[in-house]
Amino acid sequence: MKRYIFFRFLQFIPLLLGMTFISFVIIQMAPGDYFTQMQMNPEVSPQTIENLRRTFGLDRPVVIQYFYWLKNLLHLNLGVSFSYHIPVSFLIKQKLKNTLALSIFSIFLTWLIAIPLGIFAAIKQGRWQEKFLSFLAYIGISLPAFLIAMLLVFFAARTTILPVGGTTSVFYIGATGWEKFIDYIKHLLLPGLTLTLAGIGGLYRLMKNNFLEVLGAPYIIAAYAKGLPPSKVYLKHTLRNAINPMITIFGYTLSSVLSGAALVEIITGWPGMGRLILDAVLSQDLYLVMASLLIGGFLLIIGNLIADILIAFADPRVRLR
Repeated sequence: MKRYIFFRFLQFIPLLLGMTFISFVIIQMAPGDYFTQMQMNPEVSPQTIENLRRTFGLDRPVVIQYFYWLKNLLHLNLGVSFSYHIPVSFLIKQKLKNTLALSIFSIFLTWLIAIPLGIFAAIKQGRWQEKFLSFLAYIGISLPAFLIAMLLVFFAARTTILPVGGTTSVFYIGATGWEKFIDYIKHLLLPGLTLTLAGIGGLYRLMKNNFLEVLGAPYIIAAYAKGLPPSKVYLKHTLRNAINPMITIFGYTLSSVLSGAALVEIITGWPGMGRLILDAVLSQDLYLVMASLLIGGFLLIIGNLIADILIAFADPRVRLR
């Protein structure tokens, strides 16, 4: 198993390098750079702008800039942000933990709700329970995440049930450890519920369709013919085969939630990577954008690696040798 994980990780390295290089080139193809807007300021001389470009290495060819960035990356140096004038690693360290907490919380809640509902709807296919759940799923799929976020923010602001914005309350400093944890979770609920409601519908439909497809397989019909109880057929035979495509999807969930959470974070006031990435893209803060893409690519690799391992344990047909 350890050898398999090691070689799978090595296979992802060229993919990560290719992704970062293409992203680097695309960013550089955009007209101007971070220092272009300074040219409109008469108090800043052209020589000063050229010196700044030379200081940050922007006067070099794109390929040379990329390998220079890659060389610093090997030394765990992500560069200095043009906008904030501080190391990129420091900026990301502040925001990434909140985004990861939001992503993990929403993924856990989405899967915890959508998978059982999908199985239940497949078992109740054609009945009112399945039709009602499918109706709610269609509504969830049709509503974009930012609209759900605005509706929940409006509801929270009117009812004061959930706090809006930030990660802590005013009494956080003097609170005990448990009270701090509860306060953090309360602030996490609003953006977390937004991403959960936006993601349940699609995951529910996939689980229901997979379960229905496996229920019609010959070996399931044979299991019924042998007199096995429905609960055993559902859990032992149907679920193990229906869950495999869902595990594969999980590999893409980590990175997709990271990108999908950006707009939700901005609307709900959650201090994560969302606002940081948006400002970095708009201002062409090269090293900050590249660090964000690198994190997204790394999460994609980790997610796919976890999915491969889970499939190997769940399905004997693809079990590792």
